[in-house]
Amino acid sequence: MLINRKCRYLAAFSLLGAGTFIFIILNIFLGSIKIALPEMIGILAAGPDNTETINRILWDIRLPRATAVLILGGALSLAGYLLQTFFHNPIAGPFVLGISSGAKMTVALVMIFYMERTITVTSTDMIVSAFTGAMISMGFVLVLSRRTENMSMLIVSGVMIGYICSAITELVVTFADDADIVNLHNWSRGSFSGMTWENVEVMALVVAVTVFLVFLMSKPLSAYQLGDAYAVNAGVNLRFLRICLVIFSSMLSACIVAFAGPVSFVGVAVPHLVKKLLGTVEPIFMIPACFLGGSVFCLFCDLLARTMLAPTELGISTVTAIFGAPIVLWILGRKHEDRQI
Repeated sequence: MLINRKCRYLAAFSLLGAGTFIFIILNIFLGSIKIALPEMIGILAAGPDNTETINRILWDIRLPRATAVLILGGALSLAGYLLQTFFHNPIAGPFVLGISSGAKMTVALVMIFYMERTITVTSTDMIVSAFTGAMISMGFVLVLSRRTENMSMLIVSGVMIGYICSAITELVVTFADDADIVNLHNWSRGSFSGMTWENVEVMALVVAVTVFLVFLMSKPLSAYQLGDAYAVNAGVNLRFLRICLVIFSSMLSACIVAFAGPVSFVGVAVPHLVKKLLGTVEPIFMIPACFLGGSVFCLFCDLLARTMLAPTELGISTVTAIFGAPIVLWILGRKHEDRQI
């Protein structure tokens, strides 16, 4: 039995790793400009060279974008897993609970404020503003969670918070300059375009530190999944653990909103797919698997967003919703069947 379980884990991680590698290659290889595979390998082996157009396309556009999708997709999936664990709710996620909308609101406010004063918006400014908005929305969700034990009402409350934040964002954008509106509109639809190596460095540092700290919480999380009483008897500081879950999930959610805008359904759908693939809910396996699963899912969706209607690019949330929404409906259907049984 133990050997079969280990084989399943090995097969699952091998599949996720292979999927990540394949979709990174496809994201670099495919695009509006076709590049032969041998030529691509030669350019990557030679290193960056600003004198050749093809070289610049690979090194300055496609590579940073593919790397950013890998990092941010994994971060969003992991954020969803942490929120589902925190609220003991299978459809909790940054987008569903309004956390992404809160981050979007504060980033839009900061962007308009800076643009009107011709101040350059840095990656740090974006992350700090997005984290502030995410924490504000999370604060409202936590207050509501104390007032109701019905998790369905909590989700509805989160959706309402998301609508309020989106309404404020739209109101602010209405009074922005025309040039600012164009930039905000493209960002608010969700997109991984325009990524630079500077962006990648910042997001990689933030996400790497956060994921490492989350991984250190594997044992307390495992006890927390078995109930508050069990966790307390196991010596877990529940208050500290919950604070960490709130901060880490908000930081991961803020990071993707800051750089790519709000992306829907990834944080809800991917953890469930990974759970089915692994056949376990153990955090020590789920944490890295969720990260890889989110990377594969977003790399796949971003590839479709770029190539389906090329040269027109779809918003990333449009594609993730097509694949993620049916999974959420399936989860809700299963919960309804379980209650009837």
